[in-house]
Amino acid sequence: MSIDRIEDRFDRKIAELGVRVRDMDQLKVREDVFDEITLLSLYRLVHRGWITAIGGSISTGKEANIFFGDRDKTALAIKIYRIRTANFNAMSEYIIGDRRFSGIRRTRKDIVFAWTRKEYSNLLRAHEAGLPVPRPLVWDRNILIMEFLGEGERPYPQLRAADLEDPASAYQEILGFITALYRKAGLVHADLSEYNILAGDRLYIIDMGQAVMEDHPRALHFLARDIANINRFFRSKCPLRDEREFFSEVTGISLEGEPAGDGRRKKA
Repeated sequence: MSIDRIEDRFDRKIAELGVRVRDMDQLKVREDVFDEITLLSLYRLVHRGWITAIGGSISTGKEANIFFGDRDKTALAIKIYRIRTANFNAMSEYIIGDRRFSGIRRTRKDIVFAWTRKEYSNLLRAHEAGLPVPRPLVWDRNILIMEFLGEGERPYPQLRAADLEDPASAYQEILGFITALYRKAGLVHADLSEYNILAGDRLYIIDMGQAVMEDHPRALHFLARDIANINRFFRSKCPLRDEREFFSEVTGISLEGEPAGDGRRKKA
């Protein structure tokens, strides 16, 4: 079936289900985002009642587009990973070695589907640990629906663009997130920076697709990189923690090779 026929059928089904589509022009990026697989997945989510309105674009990243949506007047963020243009080689670096996805076939489509499920799983672990992340609601193939973080239909700004009243407090809050994510949720963000932190009524951490379990072969490397990235951003804004000392505090691992304490999360 041609993509034009899929689109026509999708639009008809959306109308039949009573789902409003706002800012239709912004949804016309279909060659890149709304391919046949995505449209069918979106239709399934609509049919299951997860979406009652689809709005305009919130953001466009290297791997995914995020659209505003409603579910019975509850604001949603609809994240759609692009299958055709996703850098599945880069994604593989964070999936290979993750015991949760050991049986994944290494095709572009399967990697993208696994990545979507991985972000849902990571967000759920972090949310259940009480950490400030968008609450994940459901996923289907390459689509993730989660809580919208913003006011009205406007998302909270990224940390890089925020006017921080108290940079030192924000810095300590982020270090606390790094620690709690590792100790309580057993995860390392693996791409933490001023681009993946939103500043609203508090700071929120987003983009958890690449986050890895603490037993991932490169987890400690990614943790050290996250700490370095946060120190880089705050270097001219407030006093900083020593990166090696903080790494040891989080993990309980001395960089000199001797245990630094019991910072590692206890295994069940």
